[in-house]
Amino acid sequence: MTKTLAFVVYPGLTALDLVGPLQVMSALASLDPTYRVVAVGRDLDPVGTDTPLRLAPSHTFAEITAPDVLVVPGGGAPTMAALADQELLDWIRTAADTAWTVASVCTGSLLLGAAGLLEGRRATTHWGCRDLLTRFGATPVAERWVADGPVLTAAGVSAGIDMALHLVERLAGPELARTVQLFIEYDPQPPLGPIDWQSVDFPAFEPHTRRMVTDGLADHPELLARLLG
Repeated sequence: MTKTLAFVVYPGLTALDLVGPLQVMSALASLDPTYRVVAVGRDLDPVGTDTPLRLAPSHTFAEITAPDVLVVPGGGAPTMAALADQELLDWIRTAADTAWTVASVCTGSLLLGAAGLLEGRRATTHWGCRDLLTRFGATPVAERWVADGPVLTAAGVSAGIDMALHLVERLAGPELARTVQLFIEYDPQPPLGPIDWQSVDFPAFEPHTRRMVTDGLADHPELLARLLG
């Protein structure tokens, strides 16, 4: 039986949030044809991202209603605006009813929260937005990725690749996950070394987060107050 791995596409998302884990899962599907990967949106029209790249879904919400795995990418102000998109949230809830795993990357976890899927769960997101998870009943965790039952959340942007490799291991075992990692040659060696989290000025980023939320939810004062009040 074919298992469907669905990635949500919506306007303004962060390209790597989607494309990083999408590449991992596409490698899985190429090695094991019992998996198929789809990109799902409201319609098939290309949408903008936070880069000059535009992305077109392969399927619509109406065509994919019961995926086995659901992955929701994040972004900046457009993702905040999507917190008020009831059609998107309704589809996420419906898809989550049948999915073995519901996953997110970066601020995609806020969409899971808005859909009511994080209540009482440990979760993570981009470090600049981590505290917002409490607004949806979640416990924020400062980890690269967090598994809590069927819900899997990744930290910011590139963390989606790590999360996706863990998901491959969960679905198909460690040997195949290592093969996928080799196929995509995922062997991070950042030229400036790892992030020194002890030196990050978290309070200095707070105005950026508030501006992002305010810009995205300017037309939704109740939701804006929920996140920033």
